[in-house]
Amino acid sequence: MRVIGIILVRDEDLFVEWSVRNVIAFCDELIIADHHSRDRTPEILQNLAAEFPDKIRYHQILHPRESHELIRPYANSDCWIFGIDGDEIYDPRGLAKFRAELDRGTFRDTWVLFGNVLNVKVLDLPDRKASGHLAPPCRSMTKLYNFSAIKDWTGNCLERLHGGEIIFHPGFDETKRTDYYKTVPWEQSPFRCLHLCFLKRSSLDQLGRPRLNIMDKYAWNAEKVFHKISHILRGRTPTSWKEEKYARGELVTLDINAFVQDKMS
Repeated sequence: MRVIGIILVRDEDLFVEWSVRNVIAFCDELIIADHHSRDRTPEILQNLAAEFPDKIRYHQILHPRESHELIRPYANSDCWIFGIDGDEIYDPRGLAKFRAELDRGTFRDTWVLFGNVLNVKVLDLPDRKASGHLAPPCRSMTKLYNFSAIKDWTGNCLERLHGGEIIFHPGFDETKRTDYYKTVPWEQSPFRCLHLCFLKRSSLDQLGRPRLNIMDKYAWNAEKVFHKISHILRGRTPTSWKEEKYARGELVTLDINAFVQDKMS
């Protein structure tokens, strides 16, 4: 089975090259959907596309929903769709080992697979250290989907791999998930990610103000509205979605040497 990467970006010039370089060997093809970036992101990604012309397809899109249409044609084919963001840095040597597991068919009966994550609050590249919150107890936000399990993924998708209607083949449904991160510890996991969600991702970002999650921006529902209003009525500052999901448990400091390749040193 092939691995098709899909990276959705908007103003990611601080880390996007690192993100792409760490996954490029894992992917047979990498689709880049650039949503109106205003910083150096387009320049960086176009240079990478020129460096890897047999792997990277670069697209400029007008709305995040277009990113889903770029991968929808792969439904009902023998491939894994690997969703990546510009603030997600994977362990490249670990991914090489994990690719061997995928190629052996270890997870053939899985619909979606969730890997290990460190949600980073402090990044110290010179000393190869990062401090943050691990999943578990945080949720895992990695996105690796078995598209041979589905006939189609249609409907209103606000971005790639979010929303819409999934039409499964017999024997598959949304419960066919593998919570890899709950059974394999961080130190031993080949499928692990530094999630830089609390850091500046663009030279345009204001320091100390993490950007809104795409789903926070576009996917409002009654529960979210009630949550924010109830906090305001009680005189409290509404907690952010990122803090609630990605800052659970103790703050740990880990060695990240495995994530730093020569070109990113």
